[in-house]
Amino acid sequence: MGARPPSDAIVLFDGKDTSRFTNFNWKVLGDGAMEVGGNNIVTSEKLGSFKLHLEFKTPFMPKARGQARGNSGVYLQSIYEVQVLDSFGLLPLQINDCSSIYGVKAASGNACLPPLQWQTYDITFREGKAGAPPAITVVHNGVTVVDQAPVPSQLVGKGGGGGIPHGGFLMLQNHGDPVQYRNIWAVRLGDL
Repeated sequence: MGARPPSDAIVLFDGKDTSRFTNFNWKVLGDGAMEVGGNNIVTSEKLGSFKLHLEFKTPFMPKARGQARGNSGVYLQSIYEVQVLDSFGLLPLQINDCSSIYGVKAASGNACLPPLQWQTYDITFREGKAGAPPAITVVHNGVTVVDQAPVPSQLVGKGGGGGIPHGGFLMLQNHGDPVQYRNIWAVRLGDL
């Protein structure tokens, strides 16, 4: 928690500056977090292959069930969603639960903390090359739950549609729940 960005990192959100995102209309809170609201937000620049660090907190929604419990998502390339959801205590995890690659690969274990606690994602995305599909690794709260999972080159119906840029952008999803994010940064991996 609170990992500091290395010198070569692109700091996407430091608790104040939102200029690395387009379409930004979320609330920046006094504690250095931002809260989901309004539109999906998208980085203003493409990232290619990268390692991403971010911290998130799901709200306490005890009467909500399934996908209505603190739902948001981290979209890699604006296409591949790493699910953000209150999945605390659930087993087995499905392909739409927290830290899963939505619709593609369920997390291998449940590393979720209870709602209202800060959690970390350390995600590695490697762009596909000729003969090799893109691959995603998800480390959730220090536990590798998706390890170099190949993903299809395209996912039909993903990415938010309607003018959302594709091909290298990072998108944070508004799914209608007050999820919070902080300490977001990425390191480009270059050609691999």
